[in-house]
Order: sequence, then structure tokens, then C-alpha cells
Amino acid sequence: MSTATNVEAVAVNTIEWLSAPQTTIVVPVYQRQYRWDIGGCEQLLSDIRTVAASADDHRHFIGSILSAHDDADAPEDLILIDGQQRITTLMLLVAALHHSVRDTDPTMAAELERVLVRQDDPDRTKLRPHEAWADMFESVVLDRVDSTVDRESRFDDNYAFFRSQVHADEAPRIWAGLQKLEHVSITLGAAANAQQIFESLNSTGEPLRDHELIHNYVLMGLSHAEQREIEHDYWLPIERSTGESIGAFWRHFLIMTTGREVTSIGEHGVYSAFRQSFPGSDVDTLRVHASLWRDYARVYSILLDPSAAPDPEVAQQLAFVSTFGRASSPLVMSAYRDYETGMLTKEQLIRTLEHLQSLLLRRTIVGVPTDRLIARLCRARAVGEEELVQAIARITPSDERIRVALKYTEVPHAAYVLGRLEGVSDPNGFDVEHIVPTAPSDSWSGDGVRPWGELSEDEQNSHRALAVTLGNLTLLEQNLTERVFGESFPAKAQAYARSGVEDTRMLQHEASWGTAAIAARTAQLTDRFIEIWKRPAVTVIDDDGLTPILDARRHRGWPAGWEREFDYIEYRGEHWEVPDVKYLFNRVFKRGWADNRAAVLAYSEQRGGPIYDAKAWNGHWDQLDESHFLYMGWDSQYMMAAVQGVLEASGIAAEVFVKYSYIGDVM
Repeated sequence: MSTATNVEAVAVNTIEWLSAPQTTIVVPVYQRQYRWDIGGCEQLLSDIRTVAASADDHRHFIGSILSAHDDADAPEDLILIDGQQRITTLMLLVAALHHSVRDTDPTMAAELERVLVRQDDPDRTKLRPHEAWADMFESVVLDRVDSTVDRESRFDDNYAFFRSQVHADEAPRIWAGLQKLEHVSITLGAAANAQQIFESLNSTGEPLRDHELIHNYVLMGLSHAEQREIEHDYWLPIERSTGESIGAFWRHFLIMTTGREVTSIGEHGVYSAFRQSFPGSDVDTLRVHASLWRDYARVYSILLDPSAAPDPEVAQQLAFVSTFGRASSPLVMSAYRDYETGMLTKEQLIRTLEHLQSLLLRRTIVGVPTDRLIARLCRARAVGEEELVQAIARITPSDERIRVALKYTEVPHAAYVLGRLEGVSDPNGFDVEHIVPTAPSDSWSGDGVRPWGELSEDEQNSHRALAVTLGNLTLLEQNLTERVFGESFPAKAQAYARSGVEDTRMLQHEASWGTAAIAARTAQLTDRFIEIWKRPAVTVIDDDGLTPILDARRHRGWPAGWEREFDYIEYRGEHWEVPDVKYLFNRVFKRGWADNRAAVLAYSEQRGGPIYDAKAWNGHWDQLDESHFLYMGWDSQYMMAAVQGVLEASGIAAEVFVKYSYIGDVM
């Protein structure tokens, strides 16, 4: 068998590889700028903590590192072709460790220093970014203050994150985890095609989807027998229950369990949320979790096909809710599972589903958005059923608003609405009939005497405006619809008389049809509408444009328009003119410092920041008092997460809302 002569690949311990005296890594000029954000750093640190806590023989594989020898000025140097982002981030973590222990643990500090700098030149780092960023990188790694270096960099921010998260007493654990990292070192010979190998490593088909990453994550680290057990007993039933909707299932399950919106910020947002909610665990704990996932996947299959529900009345209600799409699935899953287990009665379940329909339909009718509502309702339901009813009521438009809107607004989900109003349990087989056509012909007449073409322009416009409203709509069997298409009202009335729908049959008694008849029928049907889609009784209603702070969106980096994301903030009844998340972050922590310093300090100590007792590294800081400083160098996502976290820890998150600006709504 022939052997490869231009590619050398070997599995190596990453820290030993970096520590070797002969290892000096150069990032070529064609490489992209360093881009890892705090989210990536947080994931890396989580992986290292997990492997540090695992058995001694466990290792964590970080992928492959592709390099080639420099045959020009420095043949001992390795030119880094693939792996810059990972290696740079590891170096920043090692630097943060080194600076935190150099005064207390000289032995560990020396080991860490061997990873960072060349033995023959302590002023030169082992990793050398290309010249545009080299000085900036070295100023961070070597802890060197350089007034000529612009401090706005990912190197600073990510180093600051690691420094804030890893204290000196945890450093031995993190160092132990780092020493369990492994990668495949691929070194190219002179005749190898570096670009072809790079493309092969990075373009081997479609990227993994969130549920595939979850699957791999769940099985990693298990023995072969354990993998087969989890696959057969849990994962395959989940796949069978959810089918092509498995990705949506995981997103909705995580919204239900966390009470937070799960969005695809960057790539694999669902997978990232899953890892945060279910960190690595032993196989016994995994079985407990997997059993729960399997049970909820089976419930999700009923939401996908409500006819599978054993109780016909519940099945009907689930079908009604499905009219509005799948966004409400987290709340419905939670309620239905409690109904199955006896924690919720059938009457309570139906009441919840009815309230949910009222909320979604009423908000749609008055033109208020229905997105980003379900997470807050899941949080309320976690407290109790009555809390859920109150939460729904506070954001459900009033009867008065509905009466006005139904006079002039096109009816959403018309077949569903008319089916319930007119007592048709299954509107399939019926058409939504516009009594006055939306586009009448010149010969169409509402009374059989005066044709459409003789009406004034104002009269025609009045009829057109009301043609899509509730009073001008009814359900009609499809065979009858075909007969009356385009006909004047007197001819339609004869067909309506043969309908099986009582409300439609009653139209035969109308002498003529026009704006007055539409208005009268709208008023009649609106009374019935308000009885069917009730609004739970409350004394107040939320500002429809306000978003609870826990549902505020997190943006990675600093997207265009971030400086004008908010119109204002409602903070415990106060009106704050706050345009962006950086301003909000600063003001919330300063206000918390004044109102509830103990809670703010406890949060910061638990999270490793953002408050410190010294300006421990270069970056952007704000002073809270003589001995406490607020670090302002985080990215947008981290700042919003910190705002949400400290308000939740202080017990006041429910009293804080954001009002998005026009720019914020489209970001």
C-alpha cells in the first residue's frame, strides 16, 4: 500500500503541541481577521470545564489544525492555513490564566508561559497574527500597555471575558481541562495543494442542523452500548413523533422549559440554547432528561395532528389553536402534558386554549403583533394557572377595540371565525362567501333594481370598504358557491335558502343588500364574537408596543442601527430615554448599584462580572464608586444578557419593559 508523502496527519495533545519549543505559528496575510465573539468564547470555556470534570482518560477533540512549513525566511515556522480562530482564542484564554496566577502560583505560570511565548525571545508570542493585528494581539497576551494601539478589538474583549470568568482559585481546574484538548495536526509538504485540502476540510456537504448537533452532543462521551440504548429507547421515538418538524420541536421545547425566546442568533441558536439548558451529565441523568424529551415529543405529535388526541372536544380545540400556526406550541405542549398527567383538568385545558385563541385573534384583528408573546406566557404558567390567565388578559385587546375594528377591518382566518360563529365544526367543504363581491361587475345589484354601474363613486367605495368585513361574509357550500358566483343579491338569496348553515339561510329574508345591511349584521355577529372569544376580566391592559425585558432581543456584535434600537424604557413606572443596549446596560447597573447593591454584587460575583474592584485589564470602564468599576467592553448580546440577568436576580424584571424604535423593530 502506498503512503501519502505530502501530508502528515497525527493526533496530538493541543497544549503539548503549542508548548513545544519548535512550535511557532504564523497567520498569513490572506487570513481573515479574528472574529470569535463572546458567545464562542463562552462555549469553549464550557467545553473545557466539562472535560476538566470528566474522568482522567476523557479528552475533548477540537478538530483539525492545518499548517505548512515556511520555506522562505523562517523554515522552522508553521504557516497556519486553517485553525486561526480556535488557536487565537485558546491563546487568549491561556493569557488570562497566566495573568491571574503569575503572582500566586509561579509553577503554573511558568507552564502557561511556555504556551504563550518563545523560549528564545520572551517578548515574542508563539502565535504571530499578521502584521496588521500583531501589535494589538501581543499587547493583550503580554499584558503590555501601548498607547499607540487602538483598544477596540476582539482580542481585548475576549481576553476580558476569560479574565472575568476564571478566577485564580479555578485556574488549576481550567488548566487541567486545557491539557485534555486534542486535535489532528495536519502538516503539508511542499508539493501539497493547500487550498484543495482546506476546501475539503471546510466544504464537505451541508452544515449540520441544530437537531443533528443536539443528537451528536447527547451521544458524545457515551460507551457504544450506552449510545445504542439512548438512540433506540429515546432518540428514535423523538424522531418518529416529530418527523420533519424535529427542529421546530426542539425550539419550542426550549422556549417552554426556559421561558425565554430561542432565536437563531448567528448559527445554531437552538443548539446553543440546548447546551446551556442541558450541560453534559452522566448517563443516568441523561436517561431522565431523555425520557422527558421523548414524552414531550409525543405530545408535539398530537399538536401536529390534533385528530390524534383521544378526547374529541380537546382535539377540536387543538385544531382551532393550530389555525394561528405553531408559535404557541410551547404553551400548548406544557398545558396538554399537564392535562395528560392529571395536573390539569379537561376544563382547565380547554379554558387555556380558548383564552389563547382569544388573545391571538383579537390582537390580529386590531393590528397588534402576536410574535414574542409565548415565552412570557410560559413564564406566567410556571407560576400558576391564574397567573397565566392574568398574563393573557393584560395583553388581550378590549371588547371596545374589537367592536370598532370589526366594523372596518378585514376578518383574519375567516373560515375559522365564521365556522365558530355559525356553528360549522369543520369548515372544509365550505367557501367564505362575500355577499357583496370584492370586485362587482357593472350589472351586479344589491336590490335587483339599481345596478352597480349606476352607483356613485362614493357609494361604490363604501361598498368596497365593507366587502371584506364580518357582516358581509358567510359560509356557503362549495357547490352553491359555484352557482352564485358573480350573481346579484336576489339570485344569491335563492341559493342561500338551500344552505345547511342557518346564518346563511337567514339571508334569504333580506329584501336587499348594501352598506346598512352589512353594518347591522356586523353588529349582530360582533356580539356573538365577543361571547365566543372572551377577554378575561382585568382592570388594566398593557401598552401593546412594550416588550418585557426578558423577551428583549439579543444581537450578536453591533448590527447596523444599534445606536437607535429603543424609543424608551419603562423601568418600574419610570420613563427612560434610552436609545441603545450599551446605554441601557450602564444605566441598569448604576441604578441597581444605588437601589439594591447586594443583589447586583451577588449577580456579578456569580457570573464573574461585569463589576470588578479594579481596572484589571485595558478596555472601556465606568466607575461606580472609589473601589468598584463597571466594565463596558462587552458586545451587544452579552450586555443584554447581563441586563436581563441582573434584573431577574433582583426580582424586578417583570416591571421593566422596552419600547423598540422603528429601527429596532426591523433589526
